[in-house]
Amino acid sequence: MATEGGGKEMNEIKTQFTTREGLYKLLPHSEYSRPNRVPFNSQGSNPVRVSFVNLNDQSGNGDRLCFNVGRELYFYIYKGVRKAADLSKPIDKRIYKGTQPTCHDFNHLTATAESVSLLVGFSAGQVQLIDPIKKETSKLFNEERLIDKSRVTCVKWVPGSESLFLVAHASGNMYLYNVEHTCGTTAPHYQLLKQGESFAVHTCKSKSTRNPLLKWTVGEGALNEFAFSPDGKFLACVSQDGFLRVFNFDSVELHGTMKSYFGGLLCVCWSPDGKYIVTGGEDDLVTVWSFVDCRVIARGHGHKSWVSVVAFDPYTTSVEESDPMEFSGSDEDFQDLLHFGRDRANSTQSRLSKRNSAESRPVSVTYRFGSVGQDTQLCLWDLTEDILFPHQPLSRARTHTNVMNATSPPAGSTGNSVTTPGNSAPPPLPRSNSLPHSTVSSAGSKSSVADGAVASGVSKFATLSLHDRKDRHHEKDHKRNHSMGHISSKSSDKLNLVTKTKTDPAKTLGTPLCPRMEDVPLLEPLICKKIAHERLTVLIFLEDCIVTACQEGFICTWGRPGKVPAEHFSCSQEDRM
Repeated sequence: MATEGGGKEMNEIKTQFTTREGLYKLLPHSEYSRPNRVPFNSQGSNPVRVSFVNLNDQSGNGDRLCFNVGRELYFYIYKGVRKAADLSKPIDKRIYKGTQPTCHDFNHLTATAESVSLLVGFSAGQVQLIDPIKKETSKLFNEERLIDKSRVTCVKWVPGSESLFLVAHASGNMYLYNVEHTCGTTAPHYQLLKQGESFAVHTCKSKSTRNPLLKWTVGEGALNEFAFSPDGKFLACVSQDGFLRVFNFDSVELHGTMKSYFGGLLCVCWSPDGKYIVTGGEDDLVTVWSFVDCRVIARGHGHKSWVSVVAFDPYTTSVEESDPMEFSGSDEDFQDLLHFGRDRANSTQSRLSKRNSAESRPVSVTYRFGSVGQDTQLCLWDLTEDILFPHQPLSRARTHTNVMNATSPPAGSTGNSVTTPGNSAPPPLPRSNSLPHSTVSSAGSKSSVADGAVASGVSKFATLSLHDRKDRHHEKDHKRNHSMGHISSKSSDKLNLVTKTKTDPAKTLGTPLCPRMEDVPLLEPLICKKIAHERLTVLIFLEDCIVTACQEGFICTWGRPGKVPAEHFSCSQEDRM
């Protein structure tokens, strides 16, 4: 674990750090903020969020970013590590009155150099669809707040769809919308579609199709964030009640759950192959959960306060086959995993599915993920085969990488033979990273004729064909001085009465839902650096850099080893390790 001395040194803002790949360096010229560069007074404001999109234009500079600061929303050309940011020329700028932007998401499927669809959620509950290139505002959803009056906590396009999007609120409800449909002039009436432990899904009753198409009520308290699996078939949700819940999105089935050590869960992300889920929250921990085994496989302790964002680094995550013949795909397909964020791939999932089959040979695996928190620290973590496939009963195993030893070999490449999840746990699990439809039944609930009818009913709302898309939006946050847990739904709709059973934390501790600390491996961070003065709210891994942002409204670019142009090293700014 990276340790630092006390006093002044501990409060220094770090501008570079070293891992086994080499030197990561803060690029001051690539910093984005409000045009005046004045630090934003963040008290009482919603977290700063950042969304990226690539327009695939012919100039080779197709990256665009959007970020919110207080009541303001900015849309810029993102020049990354190549050129200095020009803050004097935002493509679009909007200032809102009476409400604040809280989250946003681009539709990567429909983005072109001439047009891009951007969804923006607001603190008063509305969702706006805008085109920052054409400078148009096309639609406003939940305009009269008849659907939900609470703050929008997360908004994302449904993977593979040009028109469907999902919105989560501080009320604990999620809604599925279609941009082509209206919301109606009266409060919607709902009909129960599917109900389970601590969740219920309703359809909207109306003579003509209207929004919302579906209403999900999940857990207790705010639904802080959700994330779709890489293939778009599953949905992971984290709530203020401390639960991770993973659903089959199309069949509306609960696949598995996990409980935080204590407090609410604030953020969630999927590994590039859809095999692991990482959460962070008010217990100051990062927790790694196996999608295949439906259990906690590791926790990481490095933060001194709430963890606000977790994200996998698809460019550092690596899988090495012991036998090249086991690889199902071309040589180009092998590179898809290393560049997963830019080219989400059927071939990569096929390959990872092959390595998890019972016939596959041992592999060497290293997943890299990162986290940022309200303690202003950035932590990087390696999830290696000794944690993923332990050869002995689980104990308090510690993984440790010397942060200063840049020449140390990559973790997980020591040549040790490892077993796949398919043959490490009796009986063999039939599931693989291709996430087949049989996962629902293996979670303990047999599909029935009624379930099939439900699935067919939902499928007309959700077209979940797999498309290439970028997954750069894991930048959600929860503020300690503005707890979402204190916001409850005021709706008088009786259909909100889900079977919510109060969970006693003392009864879940020590169970598979929430293992004790000594019962699972404890990870230590590769690096743990203070990189800002205010709490961190954004962490995004791009091909040539890492992007972070703090509540003051500064979006920082960290050049990856070997990706930084020489002129950036001639900066006069003093750099400290």
